[in-house]
Amino acid sequence: MSINTKRNALGRGLGALLSNPETDITGRNTGVSETAAVGSISVLQVSQIEANPFQPRSFFEEEALRELSESIREMGLIQPVTVRKMGYDKFQLISGERRFRASQLAGLTEIPAYIRIANDQAMLEMALVENIQREELDAIEIALAYQRMCEELKLTQEEVSAKVAKKRSTVANYLRLLKLPPEIQIGIRARKITMGHARALINIDDPSTQLALYHQIVSEELSVRDIESAARVSKQTPAHKPAVVLGSPVLSNAMKVLNSRLSVPVDIRASKNGKGQISIRFNSEKQLNEILGKLIP
Repeated sequence: MSINTKRNALGRGLGALLSNPETDITGRNTGVSETAAVGSISVLQVSQIEANPFQPRSFFEEEALRELSESIREMGLIQPVTVRKMGYDKFQLISGERRFRASQLAGLTEIPAYIRIANDQAMLEMALVENIQREELDAIEIALAYQRMCEELKLTQEEVSAKVAKKRSTVANYLRLLKLPPEIQIGIRARKITMGHARALINIDDPSTQLALYHQIVSEELSVRDIESAARVSKQTPAHKPAVVLGSPVLSNAMKVLNSRLSVPVDIRASKNGKGQISIRFNSEKQLNEILGKLIP
């Protein structure tokens, strides 16, 4: 089986670790050729490799894994996994767990691998950076990976952003997702709502309102703008008053129109039988007269 040894470009954080000659080892006493050059690819038995306990990805879509396994069964594993030596004939994945699992499904008994040495902290950083940059993680998995880099590697958000080549604001926005109610986080992982929806929900302080709007996004396909509008009204609603809840796309559109036309917070509520009320807030008699002027030509 021929192996394509061309490596994909990696981010600076991971590349700096893997390109350091001090972290490379040869395959002596591991069943790997003793003449293997530093940094070259070696073929390892699948039974010699164990999963990575620092793997940030906790969910692998079964259908995608099956498709990848079929490709590997047909063409072989083109892109090597990266492992670290644990002891005689034992290795642990640093990155490439999806490829490793698919190779197992395909029935491969040996796969190509880069062999490295790494302590636990360096290994965690390798795994996190590698997966963030090269795997299609969902938004919550990315957020958890950033959180682990901050907590376990003692990195600041600025340092995390440098290692993953993202803006600090991007890192911060992902981390804020972890403040959402668990049900919404599950919805993000299942891709029931977009990152735009999630970011709009974050701007609503009341968890019950967040959940109510989340359910409406899913059932009524509310847009990101709908949720941003609800978030603005929610912030302007007194704390003792129940937060605004949109009843339907019709009510959602009506609230947007009134908010835009009157330039003041408008709260529309309706029961299941269709009855409801419109509440318009104003801060002075002058503002009230302005509102009446817009409502009554």
